[in-house]
Amino acid sequence: MGIVFKNVAIVCKHDDPRVIEPLQLLIDHLAKTSVNVLASGDMGNADLIIAIGGDGTMLYASRIARESGTPILGINRGRLGFLADVTPDEMFASVDSVLQGNYSTDSRQLLEVHLRHSDGNEQIAYALNDVVLQRFGTGRMVDFETRVGGTYVNTHSGDGLIIATPTGSTAYSLSCGGPIIEPQLDAVVIVPVCPHTLTDRPIVISASQSIEVSLLERDDTKAEVTVDGFSMGEIVPTDKLWISAAKNRVTLLHPPAYDFYEILRSKLFWGQDSRKRDS
Repeated sequence: MGIVFKNVAIVCKHDDPRVIEPLQLLIDHLAKTSVNVLASGDMGNADLIIAIGGDGTMLYASRIARESGTPILGINRGRLGFLADVTPDEMFASVDSVLQGNYSTDSRQLLEVHLRHSDGNEQIAYALNDVVLQRFGTGRMVDFETRVGGTYVNTHSGDGLIIATPTGSTAYSLSCGGPIIEPQLDAVVIVPVCPHTLTDRPIVISASQSIEVSLLERDDTKAEVTVDGFSMGEIVPTDKLWISAAKNRVTLLHPPAYDFYEILRSKLFWGQDSRKRDS
């Protein structure tokens, strides 16, 4: 079988010592094939993006691929690696398999985020993982209100709120008690961060519904909005935060043996005897 992907871009953090060796090995390996390895400035012409690193590198690659629709293959050199699932030991075999068209396609949902300010200005961002409203610069809680599909849901007090995709359900959302959502579901999870009321619990909704979050007036209220870990800036009570499913999606590629539940078992130690693991 011939090469399916002719133009390949490699994305990584070049100053990360964990990446240097597999990066050079991969470049040398690809040099023996008919694949054209593109420079960073030519990523718009890539047929395939290979991301070497952790999930942060995968999130960066997703921002590049959002408009072009270029598929992404992840080589894991991070810690958990829910997104970058190919290990360095499997790198050559997995890359060769994908280049020859032997892979599975995984379409991942994106969120479109609008932060509308009272002066009429609007910021737009896109999230593969999550959108987070969080307090900053003060020890005080933040009070905020949520609406789903235009219907009032709840008034919250706490450290903030996470709106996560199924992809992001294994990230910050999970550490705050949110559920793991199977990646192919068109759903969004809304997770309070350290809620003042114990009955303020996570809720899963259809991705077809928009979410509106408003910050309520409180003495010394300071909050910001982050999208996939990057700050959109401060939000004030006169602003509105809107989140909805984006039209575009991100395509991940996996080797044929990819198993989402195996990834969960590996990363979360499911199905293992904890007594043996701790010994």
